[in-house]
Amino acid sequence: MNSWVFDVDGTLTPSRQKMNEEFRNWFITFCGTYSVYLVTGSDREKTIEQVGHEVYNACKRVYNCSGNDVWEQDKHLYTNELNPSEDLLLTLSTHLEQSEFPIRTGNHIEKRPGLINFNIIGRNATLEQRALYVKWDNEYSEREKIAKTLEIQFSEYEFSIAGETGIDITRKGKNKSQIIKDFDQYLTIRFFGDRMTPGGNDIELGITVASLPNGYIYPVKNWEDTWDLLKNITSSVFTV
Repeated sequence: MNSWVFDVDGTLTPSRQKMNEEFRNWFITFCGTYSVYLVTGSDREKTIEQVGHEVYNACKRVYNCSGNDVWEQDKHLYTNELNPSEDLLLTLSTHLEQSEFPIRTGNHIEKRPGLINFNIIGRNATLEQRALYVKWDNEYSEREKIAKTLEIQFSEYEFSIAGETGIDITRKGKNKSQIIKDFDQYLTIRFFGDRMTPGGNDIELGITVASLPNGYIYPVKNWEDTWDLLKNITSSVFTV
């Protein structure tokens, strides 16, 4: 049976927003036909907030926190714990203080199961404030520079550009690619993600899937792009 694997934020939903209602209804039907999995840097609560309980529970499995907190519907399977060093937390606070971006909204170092999300503007930012940071980051590549600096300092962790404003931090090897151990790698696996460029939090899983005998990757720009691809792909005839 083929496996369809999806990132969430920026792939199935607008960044930090809820899934489009029309797409959501279509996707629920899609989940009833195909074997669908979600893999996201967000925690369970935020994922449900974005896609809704019905989509969440229609999937065979959801890999929250980049595969470090795993659920099947309402059944919790396991969590990979992350206990960050004080040195790492202090260094993140230093980067926060030194950033020249002027807005701070709170919740800058968010600890999730097996993952930390670091965010200069803060997770409490409004959509308008987030848009200002996106513009800033596009111009100055702040997140990319911070991530590269942290990689040099802390080789036991991985740092990935996540969503529009964050950096995801996991233990080495505990990025999204870890989920592939749960799949039959000789069957077809299709992965859709919006962060498959170097440094993005979909790149490791994208590389892993692309290396498989029947692996296909679909770098997307947004949820509309994902929906268009799905409709085109499923109009073809192949074994489910």
